[in-house]
Amino acid sequence: MDTTFTATVLGSPRIGPRRELKRAVEAYWAGRIGADALLATGAELRAGMWAQQQAAGLDAIPVGTFSHYDQMLDTAVMLGALPERVSDIDDPLDRYFAAARGTDTVAPLEMTKWFDTNYHYLVPEISPGTRFALDPSKLLGELAEARAQDVPARPAVIGPVTFLLLSKKVDGSGTLLDRVDELLPLYAELLGLLAEAGAEWVQIDEPALVADRTADDIAVVRRVYDELAAVVQRPAILVASYFGSLGDALPALAATGIDGIAVDLVAGADTLATVPGLARKHVVAGVVDGRNVWRTDLERALGTLVTLLGSVGSLAVSTSCSLLHVPYTLDAETGLEEPLRSWLAFGAEKSVEVVTLATALRQGLDAVVGAVDAGRAALRSRREDPRLHDQSLRARIDALTSGTRGRGGADIRRKAQRGLGLPLLPTTTIGSYPQTREIRVARADLRKGVIDDAEYRRRMQSQIAEVVALQEELGLDVLVHGEPERNDMVQYFAEQLGGFFATENGWVQSYGSRCVRPPILYGDVRRPAPMTTEWITYAQSLTEKPVKGMLTGPVTILAWSFVRDDQPLAETADQVALAIRDETVDLQAAGIRIIQVDEPALRELLPLRAADQQAYLDWAVGAFRLATSGVADSTQIHTHLCYSEFGEVIEAIAGLDADVTSLEAARSHMEVLGDLNEVGFDLGVGPGVYDIHSPRVPGVDEIASLLKEALAAVPAERLWVNPDCGLKTRGVAETTESLRHLVEAARSVRAGL
Repeated sequence: MDTTFTATVLGSPRIGPRRELKRAVEAYWAGRIGADALLATGAELRAGMWAQQQAAGLDAIPVGTFSHYDQMLDTAVMLGALPERVSDIDDPLDRYFAAARGTDTVAPLEMTKWFDTNYHYLVPEISPGTRFALDPSKLLGELAEARAQDVPARPAVIGPVTFLLLSKKVDGSGTLLDRVDELLPLYAELLGLLAEAGAEWVQIDEPALVADRTADDIAVVRRVYDELAAVVQRPAILVASYFGSLGDALPALAATGIDGIAVDLVAGADTLATVPGLARKHVVAGVVDGRNVWRTDLERALGTLVTLLGSVGSLAVSTSCSLLHVPYTLDAETGLEEPLRSWLAFGAEKSVEVVTLATALRQGLDAVVGAVDAGRAALRSRREDPRLHDQSLRARIDALTSGTRGRGGADIRRKAQRGLGLPLLPTTTIGSYPQTREIRVARADLRKGVIDDAEYRRRMQSQIAEVVALQEELGLDVLVHGEPERNDMVQYFAEQLGGFFATENGWVQSYGSRCVRPPILYGDVRRPAPMTTEWITYAQSLTEKPVKGMLTGPVTILAWSFVRDDQPLAETADQVALAIRDETVDLQAAGIRIIQVDEPALRELLPLRAADQQAYLDWAVGAFRLATSGVADSTQIHTHLCYSEFGEVIEAIAGLDADVTSLEAARSHMEVLGDLNEVGFDLGVGPGVYDIHSPRVPGVDEIASLLKEALAAVPAERLWVNPDCGLKTRGVAETTESLRHLVEAARSVRAGL
């Protein structure tokens, strides 16, 4: 098989440098454009990305990583594994989006985090009735596009093992991996079709292999790739892993007849020299970080590459994972100051780094001396910058004792909080309300200088007053201010904290059409001034009901930022926690009795290997408790978690010791409550009773039914009623109707207690 490619990446961003795909998809959903226009936007974005990567010098470019919503959903379509409930929708595109988002009558697939990233994937449902069937039209179509544009294309697809391990079993016995033999003929057929279409290589992604796998799992991996390697007519097979070490899966893969293996040498620590089978493989070394934005230490990366030359059959340079997780290019950032700009590399710059390293590997450092010298200077300036080491802040952290990471016992706090006067089954929302056109226009006008700060505050106060009045009219028990002033739950705080920089156009995909701009955390973190008290106290002045102060927790701020790579994450977490702690103290002093510190990303940062998890959970829980331990026992602390496999961190959720914990539960039908009961959780809990990531408006009876399910697991004295998540992305009309139904359902169930 041909093993000549030398410089590649494992995947590409797809939303467009200016979020063109987001706008096209949302226009299609709204009926403003048709399918042809949506598909044309996708084709244009693919062509632009391929051209950029060719211009950078990549000699193998992944094709098939584009998606209108999610790559796991695309794989479910390719394998005929969409749920039966969408089968009556004739149009393929509408059927696809119904599985992703739901409709008025169809529930969507569950959604959860893609390993330990902030990307969310749709979880395929596999039931005994699922009959797999191959539909390769998307992948073959994009391959044909690329070849027509003379792109050195390498089709990429999620592998059968990862697809099954990340799917959800619906009914039946055994494990989903038992059904791998049903998928093997489909993958074998796909290999033949790709070879006929001219593909020299195919990339089969198996990131699930970097997590802990049993000996039986590894045996399945060995058998799967022995069989696929035995297909007579096929491209060369590259099995790609990322986000960690392959461990026992590496020698198993190396012993098969596949042609190449991609390894993550940024997050992983595999010792390749000890794996004899690699001497016959094309190894794609991921030495350029595909998940973070820091410039690569070229000399260090080259040193790693050189050590591999005697251990592998042939060697290519790559990013550690897909560039889906970083912004498109630094060229879009006009406000980046020096020397910070020199420290960074976004997607386009990382492609150039890959090519630079591949050139140095073939021709020596002299061939890239300019790039190496520039990189060396940037790394030195970053290392010596005084903003990275605030000695007074570090002294304050050093002075902390274990007594600052907790409050009084739960019974003491419950007694102190009775003065809130809340009914059984109190109703509330998670924080944000729909970001209306008026809010977006005001923000844009402020940015352009059309209005001044005073006018912006007036407009935001008007929005807050409307949201408070709406909640009063609906009859909610604990109100929020709606967060109209916040562009994002992390970026808003990052823009006010020292040590962060917010980008202008550093967009990345979170899920579907939802995009975020993760801030860059480059230095020690300080809070120069209060960040939220003006808005929260204004909202509280409008109502006699309690208004929650809304903050983002330290772990989530880290998870949804591009973080420092020059010190342990635990140290940075405590710095952020101190800033949040100071904010809670100011809110309490301003008369706010309920404060919510959201940690939706607690599960997201959990290391993929069990051996590494407890250390993470210890510092993550410690940081939250530090952030919330400065207030009196009479102040009620809430937290919120969403769209994760909670069972894996259930003891840590209990360890947060929040007075009330709200969690995503509607799509999973309250499964999390059983997990909480198993660990003796006895605090307040608000399992979500409607899914805000779908446009569906749940009926009163539907919500009441979920509440009764919850009451079977949680006594009424501890149960709260709320949506799954914030309402920022929803429309005003659907939000109003849904919340009206939520309040009616809570009142109905409350009356029957």
